[in-house]
Amino acid sequence: MIEFNAQLRRGSFDLDAAFAGDGGIMALFGPSGSGKTTIINLIAGVLNPDHGRIAIDRRVLADTEQKIIVPKHKRRAGLVFQDAQLFPHMTVGQNLRFGRWFAQKDKSGPAIEAVMATLGIEALADRRPPTLSGGEKQRVALARALLASPDILLMDEPLSGLDQDRKLEILPLIERMRDDYRVPIIYVTHAADEVARLASRVVVLKNGRVQAIGAPLEVLP
Repeated sequence: MIEFNAQLRRGSFDLDAAFAGDGGIMALFGPSGSGKTTIINLIAGVLNPDHGRIAIDRRVLADTEQKIIVPKHKRRAGLVFQDAQLFPHMTVGQNLRFGRWFAQKDKSGPAIEAVMATLGIEALADRRPPTLSGGEKQRVALARALLASPDILLMDEPLSGLDQDRKLEILPLIERMRDDYRVPIIYVTHAADEVARLASRVVVLKNGRVQAIGAPLEVLP
């Protein structure tokens, strides 16, 4: 369960958005500059709201009225970006073990071998990121984020740098992560086809404001 109600002004951009979700994949959909990445950064703790409240499963991450701001390294949010942001000097296996290092000590997370099998990267364990294709890098990035046992996964345009064939390879893997591991996902995109396939709920944004909230068939243009 995520609760988001926050306001933030940065330069000429003004965000004022509120929504809630109860699991599965929630998509933030809208054109560039609509506030999607700003919301991701507020949930992750990269930015702090001027006013408002953000909570995951009733664990408050930010509440300006109560003067609560949880540091970003304690928010239990897994991040996946367009750029996989893997460590180039580490092998795939070392990158994954680095993700596991961030897992809560009192929380049993998925086994590395199981996650590698789910994402089809077992054969990549000894390779380094510069030798991987874009699709392979994104698979590793997804695995690393999941192995940190996050309370929520934040995916910011994770497929926008891939060609259509690679996207069609990754989309079923995100569905498997959703179904097999049941980690709530906030998925940022401006691609309606990705939203229609993945999301159970969509928040449509424009100019920092929520235009509509609902199932993809109800709110997508």
